[in-house]
Amino acid sequence: MSNSNLFQTFDLSGVNLRNRIVLAPMTRARAGTSRVPNKLIADYYAQRSSAGLLITEATVISNDANGWNESPGIYSDEMTEGWKLTTNAVHQKGGVVFMQLWHCGRASHSSFHGGKPSAAPSAIKINEDYIHTPTGKHPHEVPRALETEEIAQIVADYKQAARRAKDAGFDGVEIHGANGYLIDTFLQSKTNHRTDDYGGSVENRYRFLKEIAEAITSVWPANRVAVRISPNGVFNDMGSPDYREQFTYVASQLDHFGLAFLHVVDGLGFGFHKLGEPMTLAEFRKVFHGPLMGNCGYTQETADMAIAEGDADLIAFGRPYISNPDLVERFKNDWPLAEMAPMSDWYSPTGAKGYTDFPAYR
Repeated sequence: MSNSNLFQTFDLSGVNLRNRIVLAPMTRARAGTSRVPNKLIADYYAQRSSAGLLITEATVISNDANGWNESPGIYSDEMTEGWKLTTNAVHQKGGVVFMQLWHCGRASHSSFHGGKPSAAPSAIKINEDYIHTPTGKHPHEVPRALETEEIAQIVADYKQAARRAKDAGFDGVEIHGANGYLIDTFLQSKTNHRTDDYGGSVENRYRFLKEIAEAITSVWPANRVAVRISPNGVFNDMGSPDYREQFTYVASQLDHFGLAFLHVVDGLGFGFHKLGEPMTLAEFRKVFHGPLMGNCGYTQETADMAIAEGDADLIAFGRPYISNPDLVERFKNDWPLAEMAPMSDWYSPTGAKGYTDFPAYR
């Protein structure tokens, strides 16, 4: 399908993307206990650099933001230097790469924080079985509700992480506002029961993300900053009755920034809360007028159709990229996709196995 819409170039506010295919952010847990990005991580992204755009795995903005074993960070000089291995490797292959900025919020555990509970907008725990921690599997815990005066420091942490991402040579940053992590739990009424300026209404629940976006766009031009949201998702025990009202408002407000793109996890492959009809990219087109990215469960054919119908400008692929580093070339030449790696390899700290050891087709 070499004539597919996926292979059209795209002008991302002056950055030329050679196709519309995006490597979706996927946690792969190869940074070790130091959380410092290494050459193995650089090799992984370089292998996939034929994508029009690469978005890194979620990268924690501070020590307090941690909540996943051996995920990378961007809160020290050593981490900043470590990420230069990746940006240099991708740029040497003509690629474009954004860093995704992450705070795990309640999707963390006290064992990541010296025995202190994780932070969230409200003291509401995840109603799921367990979490993997540095000390093994544990049940989810009730997080502590952030004090109002603490929120400014988290916003400052996002700003500092964005500055470090710039120093590390990234082409832009994506704010992770999806999948039940800290920002998403502020946005949604299920997890935000606050009575201060950060809760109670769709406008107030958006305030935290708004302040983060304002802080980061004081470091980066707005057209180098993106936001990811997941209006349909149930991951990390999410889903709110007023999801359509909330996320329509969020997208309409983000539209004022002139962002690089809005990344919507519109597919239902991670589960659907079933609180109404799924929100679609076509809905977001009505309120967000910048570039729009779809994600989750797309095939080459459905991705091509979404672009052809004007619903999306870019489509992100996640799991197909795990075992197909040359996904662009396979799509373009109608080559078969490799068998999906077992889930036990996805987050394995065993190094190259299931990470950088997948061969190109030919």
